[in-house]
Amino acid sequence: MKIEEIIVFSVYLLFMLGIGVFFFLKNKNDGEKSYFLGGRKMGPWVAALSAGASDMSAWVLMGLPTSVYALGLGQMWIPVGLALGYALSWIFVAPRLRRFSIVAKDSITIPQFLTNRFLSKSYALQIMCAVVFLVAYTVYAASSLKACGTLFNTVLGVDPMIAMYIAAAIIVSYTFLGGFSAVCWTDFFQGMLIFAGMLIAPIFAASLVDLSHLGQIATPVEDFWNPFTNWQDIVSGMAWGLGYFGMPHIIIRFMSIRSQKDLKKSAVIGIVWTTFILVFAAVIGIIGLAYLGFDKNISENSLVFITMVRHIFPGLVSGVMLSAVLAASMSTADSQLLSAASSFASDVYKPVFRKNKTSEKEMKWVSRFVVLGISVIALVIASLPGSGSIMSLVSNAWGLFGAAFGPTILLCLFWKRFNFKGAVTGIGVGAVVDVLWLIFMSGTGVYELAPGFLAGLIAAIVTTLLTKAPSKEVEDLFDRSVAYKDKEESAAQKTE
Repeated sequence: MKIEEIIVFSVYLLFMLGIGVFFFLKNKNDGEKSYFLGGRKMGPWVAALSAGASDMSAWVLMGLPTSVYALGLGQMWIPVGLALGYALSWIFVAPRLRRFSIVAKDSITIPQFLTNRFLSKSYALQIMCAVVFLVAYTVYAASSLKACGTLFNTVLGVDPMIAMYIAAAIIVSYTFLGGFSAVCWTDFFQGMLIFAGMLIAPIFAASLVDLSHLGQIATPVEDFWNPFTNWQDIVSGMAWGLGYFGMPHIIIRFMSIRSQKDLKKSAVIGIVWTTFILVFAAVIGIIGLAYLGFDKNISENSLVFITMVRHIFPGLVSGVMLSAVLAASMSTADSQLLSAASSFASDVYKPVFRKNKTSEKEMKWVSRFVVLGISVIALVIASLPGSGSIMSLVSNAWGLFGAAFGPTILLCLFWKRFNFKGAVTGIGVGAVVDVLWLIFMSGTGVYELAPGFLAGLIAAIVTTLLTKAPSKEVEDLFDRSVAYKDKEESAAQKTE
């Protein structure tokens, strides 16, 4: 235990909490749009790094490097698939989703957008989405809390359960108080910290080993250096990228950006940042093996980055570096909690239980209590002995989101003929096939997201073609979303 690391961790946690208090005082009289979407006022840097940081939970510093460290270059297909999927989501999904969400009754959540997209009065989509959100986000948040427990236990010797309680209390506090703005700004600072940690640690470690003999290092598996070991690794790795098309806590950032002009800047920043992070996550695994050698304890507890940093740097510097792990865990957990809370409050509680008669103050307090409830359940899951590794928990939640929402989001944005029944069927079939594949077919070595996404896509298309076409009003809404321009864009065109 290093006293400097304790000091750095304490300062960092207090800083995150201070951001929540600041936005609580600043926005306490604002409405639910401000709490859930930041009033659509996010600048390009904050939006881009927030989207990236909310995506890159502790698995990118602990789970992914350790997978490469223990299993070899066959795991490189995961960062390749993620980088491609992330770039495509910014280039194709972000512009259309931002425009369409504004045209579709200024939707502030993904379930609201899906319902308003079809001008539907049915709550089927909203309730279905909320159920998937609550299940998947609880599992996802459990992985982040588990990472915090592992970090504090390894670095400070704190009991993992106590560490998870502390982390949950901090995350819940600033999400509870500050809402979307607090989450995005904490993610912004955490994104920069993650970037610094993943850049500095492997460069220093590489300088301490002879990389010319990298191929002669004893490896834990026979085909460690072969990225083409089997087709399942390639298919599963590339399938991870499909998740970005249906990841609510990431794509909602697209809706929050203040203009299409800023969105283009955000896309460049976000794609570059994420690609860098993914590449260096894999590099950390390789350099970690060269520097540390293979250790079963490191492999089983996802400790490559943590162990490497503590070996190389003095306490003050290692404290800052390890705060990147804490940042990765917290930046994802806060986004997940807020997305789940906003979905339940706006899409279930308000229209179903209160018949749209709620005040904005009541909505914010309902959301805050949902945040608290999900955190408690996530803590229970994370504390269970058989809950799985950090990477497995993330992959389960990621697969469910991607399979359920990815096909429907894409069809909503790019197919005018797409209808409400197709959307309901696509979400339901995608989610069910994903879960069933995980339970019964995981032995095939194929990641459940791939068959789930394909099944959801086929089901949505077939159902739409076999049922009545959407009304003229729905088709006109689609056309308006394609033609929509921000005020500054319209003004610029008139000037020209």
